[in-house]
Amino acid sequence: MSETGSQRHKRASSVSLSDTSDLSQSMSKRSFSTVLYDYLILLKPSIIVLLLITTVPAMILANDAWPDAWLVIATLIGGILAAGGAGAANMYIDRDIDKIMVRTRSRPLPAGRIPARHAAIAGWSMGTASGVWLVLTVNILSAVLAVSAFFFYVVVYSMWLKRTTVHNTVLGGIAGAAPPLIGWAAVTGSIDWTSALLFLVVFAWQPPHFWALALLLADDYRDANVPMLPAVRDEGETKYHTLIWSMLTAAVTLALGITARLGALYFAIATIGGIGLIVVAWRLYRTPGVEMAPVMFRYSTIYLTLLFGSMAADRLLFD
Repeated sequence: MSETGSQRHKRASSVSLSDTSDLSQSMSKRSFSTVLYDYLILLKPSIIVLLLITTVPAMILANDAWPDAWLVIATLIGGILAAGGAGAANMYIDRDIDKIMVRTRSRPLPAGRIPARHAAIAGWSMGTASGVWLVLTVNILSAVLAVSAFFFYVVVYSMWLKRTTVHNTVLGGIAGAAPPLIGWAAVTGSIDWTSALLFLVVFAWQPPHFWALALLLADDYRDANVPMLPAVRDEGETKYHTLIWSMLTAAVTLALGITARLGALYFAIATIGGIGLIVVAWRLYRTPGVEMAPVMFRYSTIYLTLLFGSMAADRLLFD
């Protein structure tokens, strides 16, 4: 005898409830610290580290000295809420892709260790809370920038750009470059040419940094039908664009130093580090295969950290 639509619906609901129950029981059997760690992974801690690296030096530069401690703490709390919320919402949106990619299939959602709706609730709640927090403790402009970055990353990038265009990494960098702009606005309540250049430094840095990683994951992206540059264009073109954007990054850092009237320490790090970035990108371009991709990824991370650290040190120690 054939199954009626009502019966099918009841059976599907029963399976869904059973799956949810199984997941809840699985979570209850795990230690609190393990579950807490999985929720921390939802927030993408590496993005939060980038926030810390770029926000505080921008605030020091804007203030010409160390800003009020509470202002720094309040701004970082707001930024962490926005960045962490964006990370959680992105994992909710990308859970179908993450199941396919080898690199991401062990994340909490595709692995079934956390209910998907928890990530969605956490993401949007934190994104909303970031705006409210910054309005109440910092200023309206910083709140608008933080919420805009959250919305851009979650809706424009995660839901649209990442899945539809080879330019996803470049355009998606708008959200990733927001933290120094937020830090500057938190101190001054405005945006000027120096803050715009801070934004451009991080914006230009992101493509060569993430393309280096994408070169290693090209097969994963092809399997998931995500049009990252190395997945839809040839390897040589990705390396060429990595070199061009590395040159642009080095040039923008020097322009920032001139506009912000930074000193010898910053210019030494920006010049030597920038030349190093270009050399590593050139070696990546000229070396067959992806052997140099991990070197490029690691070097670009260290480079950005030293660059913003020298910016802060130059203003604090020698101004």
